[in-house]
Amino acid sequence: MRTQVILMGLLMTTMIYSQKLEVDGSIQIADSEDSSPPPGTIKWTGTDFLGWNGTKWISLTSGIAFESQVQDIDGNIYQTLKIGNQEWMVENLRTTRYADGTEIPQVNNPVSWQAANYGAWCYYDTASTYKLPYGILYNWYAVNDGRKLCPTGWDEPTDAEWNVLVKYLDSMADTMMVGNQSDVAGPKLKEAGTAHWDTPGGTNESGFTGLPGGVRTTDGSFFQLGFDGNWWSSTESGGTTAWSRNLSSINDHVARLLGFDKRYGLSVRCIRD
Repeated sequence: MRTQVILMGLLMTTMIYSQKLEVDGSIQIADSEDSSPPPGTIKWTGTDFLGWNGTKWISLTSGIAFESQVQDIDGNIYQTLKIGNQEWMVENLRTTRYADGTEIPQVNNPVSWQAANYGAWCYYDTASTYKLPYGILYNWYAVNDGRKLCPTGWDEPTDAEWNVLVKYLDSMADTMMVGNQSDVAGPKLKEAGTAHWDTPGGTNESGFTGLPGGVRTTDGSFFQLGFDGNWWSSTESGGTTAWSRNLSSINDHVARLLGFDKRYGLSVRCIRD
């Protein structure tokens, strides 16, 4: 049975009690689907505890106030956030079906992954334990499929839309993106601390919460979990490659990369249409 815990007045006031609450067993906090629960409701998303203040869900770990939430075809719920004039998911996509309900092939075998010229997905190291918080790795053919990865009303971001995000974060510091990278926007996009990143360096000032979900290469091998986060754009950069964005544990860059083969497995974020 799923039990929802409601602490009235949470995020609104602080009260001190001398009483002691003892629980025999466990308290289960569900991922509530109620879009407007009583103020003080706490829910667990699988990656974070959120509290409802009567208007918005607020992260109890980072203090970020989310814009809204969106559900994919598989029923996964994602928090969203406005950054400038754009609204982004602040979690990596983890659907196993296109928006029309069609199954996306899960390809674990390295040889089959290397040969795939159609949409495919996998978990990092083919292990479902990485689904939360890192999401799913997709090849670019899945991103470019007309049946759409992102939920209705949302899209796979273009290279130009990624540029808008980076330049907005740059402009907040009166600087501009240099070439294909920005050292100003990078830390603002990266999750703070070392819960997932190998080294600190992120401030997550934007709320984007970029995670180091690693990559899967064309030969089917995996690397860089905890060290690099890589996200597809929907824009080709050549016959066999597409533009992507990278955050790394070894520097402050958010880098615009053109060299990833379309058969690579990268993370995906969605942007509201």
